[in-house]
Amino acid sequence: MTDLVLTRVQLDAECTIGELTVCGRHVCWTVEDPVRERPGQPVAAWKVRGATAIPYGRYRIRLSHSPRFQVVLPELVDVPGFVGIRIHPGNDAGDTEGCILPGLERRHNGVGQSRLAYIEVRRWLDAIEARGEQAWLEIRAAEQLQQVAAADGEGSET
Repeated sequence: MTDLVLTRVQLDAECTIGELTVCGRHVCWTVEDPVRERPGQPVAAWKVRGATAIPYGRYRIRLSHSPRFQVVLPELVDVPGFVGIRIHPGNDAGDTEGCILPGLERRHNGVGQSRLAYIEVRRWLDAIEARGEQAWLEIRAAEQLQQVAAADGEGSET
């Protein structure tokens, strides 16, 4: 079992930028829709269809045929409240409906050189599959964002 780790480092109203690593090694940047997740609330309470990043968590990745793109793409399995979440090329949140888009270049509102980054991600996934292992993606917040969130909650009433 091998984990890819997507650390979300920029969360704003337009998009979410992350860094994808494997075994601690930088592979590429990612862009997703904005994070709308509200801890403790059901997905249906905060999800905007086609415009929301998937929840933080750990998801198995399988290679499967995409009916939309008509090719085999990495798919995240058992994402609460979401179906058909893929990793595929694209450059900004306008190119996704919840999927994760890789890029070699980090931009303010997206990524660049997405097709090259996608090839690199597939190399990793194909190598994991060739070893007979399962690939998993863990999505987490950057440490600095976790610290800000914790500080925001310290003085609040529940």
